[in-house]
Amino acid sequence: MNKPMNLPAHVSIVEVGPRDGLQNEKQAVAAADKIALVHALQDAGLREIEVTSYVSPKWVPQMADNAEVMAGITRQPGVRYSVLTPNQKGWEAARLGQPDEIVVFGAASEAFSQRNINCSIAESIERFAPVVESALAEGVRVRGAISCAVGCPYEGEIAPERVELVARLMRQIGVQHVGVADTIGVGTPRRVQAALDAALKHYPIDAVSGHFHDTYGMALANVYASLEVGIATFDTSVSGLGGCPYAKGATGNVATEDVVYLLHSLGITTGIDLDRLIDAGQGIRAALGQANGSRVARAMLAKRAA
Repeated sequence: MNKPMNLPAHVSIVEVGPRDGLQNEKQAVAAADKIALVHALQDAGLREIEVTSYVSPKWVPQMADNAEVMAGITRQPGVRYSVLTPNQKGWEAARLGQPDEIVVFGAASEAFSQRNINCSIAESIERFAPVVESALAEGVRVRGAISCAVGCPYEGEIAPERVELVARLMRQIGVQHVGVADTIGVGTPRRVQAALDAALKHYPIDAVSGHFHDTYGMALANVYASLEVGIATFDTSVSGLGGCPYAKGATGNVATEDVVYLLHSLGITTGIDLDRLIDAGQGIRAALGQANGSRVARAMLAKRAA
């Protein structure tokens, strides 16, 4: 079908399931299953995959196998493999795995910053500055995530000015791309557009992305609202894996399958094979012993079974 006026012709999906999706799972997930998930995702056409994080295993035990997972991946040309690095120690460990990109994160909420990483927003940016400098010096891309960009479990609604502040600080230390993240899934279209507009005061349109959780069922509406602004990059999680350990009731990232279905229905290309993507989601959910969290995947799997 023809694409509606003014929406992007192509959208890039950053698949965060292997990292953001799995990090909160209480049960241990084998490194082999994580590696198999990355392989299935790239075989489905994903070209940006957030693989793991280099954080203290004391805080995120699920990611303690980061080096093993990075070493075990068979890399495909044209695929960007990223990792989360919250500090210099994380970067020093991450660089051994030769990621194409690192991700740093800062909250638009002071309370969330204090409870999540035990420092203020300003202090978090200071902490990231040498990490960003080191990565860029080695030719590694740097992406930033602005968490709690529209709402915080401790402060409530977040003003767009706070998003603009974090975007400005990230730009000043050299972060090349920022994601506006509705970490707890309380965003609605107009609030999301206001947060994106705030980030766009310091970054060009192709250097801003959307990251939405579906706690209140608004994630796809927020994706569409972002498309209206011109945003053409989104973080999504296969089969809706994930959550937020610091926000009660927060559900996983919006399911990659659901977003791809929406985009394809709008005539927007992604380069992703939806059937293979559904298989990738089923594979990791089977390893976890869980039901698929994507509405599109459940519907299409039911059609296959019939």
